[in-house]
Amino acid sequence: MTAAASLLLPADPDYSASAQFYDGRFHNPVPRPPQSFIQHMKLYYEFFFKKPPGTVPDRPIPVRTITQAELLDAPDNSVYRLGHSSLLLKMHNKFWLTDPVFSERASPMQWFGPARFHAPPITLEELPPIEAVILSHNHYDHLDHDAVLKLAAKTKVFLAPLGVGRLLLSWGIAAQQVRELDWWDETEVDGIRFVATPAQHFSGRGFSDSDRTLWASWVMLDAQFRLFFSGDSGYFPGFKTIGERYGPFDMSFIETGAYDHKWAYVHMQPEESLQAFRDLRGKWLFPIHNGTFDLAMHVWDDPFERITSLAAEHQVAITTPMMGERASLLAPHPGSAWWRSAAPTPAVSTPVSTTQPGG
Repeated sequence: MTAAASLLLPADPDYSASAQFYDGRFHNPVPRPPQSFIQHMKLYYEFFFKKPPGTVPDRPIPVRTITQAELLDAPDNSVYRLGHSSLLLKMHNKFWLTDPVFSERASPMQWFGPARFHAPPITLEELPPIEAVILSHNHYDHLDHDAVLKLAAKTKVFLAPLGVGRLLLSWGIAAQQVRELDWWDETEVDGIRFVATPAQHFSGRGFSDSDRTLWASWVMLDAQFRLFFSGDSGYFPGFKTIGERYGPFDMSFIETGAYDHKWAYVHMQPEESLQAFRDLRGKWLFPIHNGTFDLAMHVWDDPFERITSLAAEHQVAITTPMMGERASLLAPHPGSAWWRSAAPTPAVSTPVSTTQPGG
């Protein structure tokens, strides 16, 4: 499918031209291991009612508040981590958002489900105009309905995988603001090339729409930089292919969190995140998908401890800025072990949500 064809969004969706779409659903290149209903329910039970100690911090996480004035004065080619997989990038002296989630809970309802560990460093209202919102898939910890609606008035374009763009239209986003892409499709916004690249994951916002929309990682290219944003993914050979086609990357934002051996197919262990970074031929590793929501069985700060230890062992350049702290896209500082100022706490009971374990 060409980039132009993927942007038309006809009245009746027809994704038959996509190699990923058949039998009415999107698929990974490597089939997902089957799971019985009983196995599925057991996983949910363990996730919501048998959490070990330490999956949430017992004190406030350090967050650096950001103001719009500071953003406008910031150097070009900057990035701010807003939480989980939400990044605010300043490129071409304009602002770009990945997977913006500002709600209190990563859940269809705001009275139950995984709650935030910290407030966003900046409010939606305080954000400057956004050139593009880049979406990886439709899970609640990556696609926030209320945030999208509030961003619509200040956002030029939403870039989304197949099916996710149509979901935005159903929420009231104007068709001219939405560009929907298949894997390997590309589009240009303000001189920056955006390529929707493969990921090994799944989609769904309820029990009846499993894999009805596509998931993706993203490549961002221009004369100054080459960036990679993983979205969510298990480890798969596609990272090497992406690296061969578009690498080396100045910075790779790679999922490192919400992992468990029970769902290894859709989320990477830190060792796999490091290998993905190497496959991509990255220069700097920026771990994301951690530090904001309790979406797994591991201690909340385990992703930071493991990935920084692995990076040191393998002499990989890594940056770990605290939430709201600026980093350069081309010459980032290493960051700090800010998570060590918050200690783990005994597990608490979490109400049942339809959010899939692992996000």
